[in-house]
Order: sequence, then structure tokens, then C-alpha cells
Amino acid sequence: MKVVIYHNPRCSKSRQTLELLQQNGVAPETVEYLKNPPDIATLKSIVALLDIRPAELLRKGEDEFKSLNLASQLENDDVILEAMVSHPRLIERPIVVVDDQRAALGRPPENVLNLLG
Repeated sequence: MKVVIYHNPRCSKSRQTLELLQQNGVAPETVEYLKNPPDIATLKSIVALLDIRPAELLRKGEDEFKSLNLASQLENDDVILEAMVSHPRLIERPIVVVDDQRAALGRPPENVLNLLG
């Protein structure tokens, strides 16, 4: 089983999710997405696996959300995806992907346990 966590070590939920995976015997590949942002194809795959629209993966409290006027663009998936690639702080975290076939958002961290069964 290949497990990838899109992780921000400064985020408590991200740290808790990583710890929860490790406690369950999973050694995930850790992608610090602020240093290595996913490309558009990867983000499209993630939102498809999560069965959500790109806007649902946005952190709407970030300064970039306001400065880029994204509130008026929430229905434009391409604009939202481009914004997340250019400004990875906008990406909600943590995201856990298993075998490129299933994904969960670690909010709360226990959400990812369903992926391990």
C-alpha cells in the first residue's frame, strides 16, 4: 500500500494526522506541499478522489484568498486550481492519498483511518 500525505509540519492537524498514520503502522511518503506544490494534474486527481470541487479544497481564511479575489471565482475550477498551484498555502491540509485510488482530508485526523481498512 502506497500512502502519501500532503503535509505542513507547522500545522497541528497535519502533524496529528501523520502521527495517527504512523501509530497504525503506516510509513507514508511525506510531501511538504509548501516546498513542493502539487501540479494541476495532481490537484485535479486529488479533488476527483475526494469527490469535491476545487473550491472545497481552498483555505478561505488565507490572505491570498482575499488578495486574489477568489471569492468571486469559486465556480471557475481552472482559476482555483491555478491559484492553489501558485499559492500552495491556499490548499487545505493534510491530504492523504492511498494507492492513487482513494483520498481523505485529515480534518479531523481520524478521517484518514477509513483509508487504511
